[in-house]
Amino acid sequence: MGRSQELSEFQRGAVIGRHLCSKSSCEISSLLNIPQSTVSGIITKWKRMGTTATQPRSGRPRKMTERSAVAEGHSAQRSPTFCRVNHYRPPNFMWPSDQLKNSVESFMEWVSMAK
Repeated sequence: MGRSQELSEFQRGAVIGRHLCSKSSCEISSLLNIPQSTVSGIITKWKRMGTTATQPRSGRPRKMTERSAVAEGHSAQRSPTFCRVNHYRPPNFMWPSDQLKNSVESFMEWVSMAK
């Protein structure tokens, strides 16, 4: 199951505003239709850091999203220039099934020429 989108700054502010009005995290969760664990996390973060803004994440940003990487993998599988293990296939490469088909066709040509 994939991750959901981040809450907007407005939604996080609404959570904190209701918390300051002495609403419980369960009530806030049902009012805003947000999971209770998310509400608790926002409140805890606000108490600890004094802000609900998203902080920079550690690590190098990805070049591709997961979705585009999956799409790239599918297109590579359909591409005639790549074999099944994503290595470059030489131009004269033939799968064994193609070789068999070509040998059967050439045999049939030879038989028809022999008649």
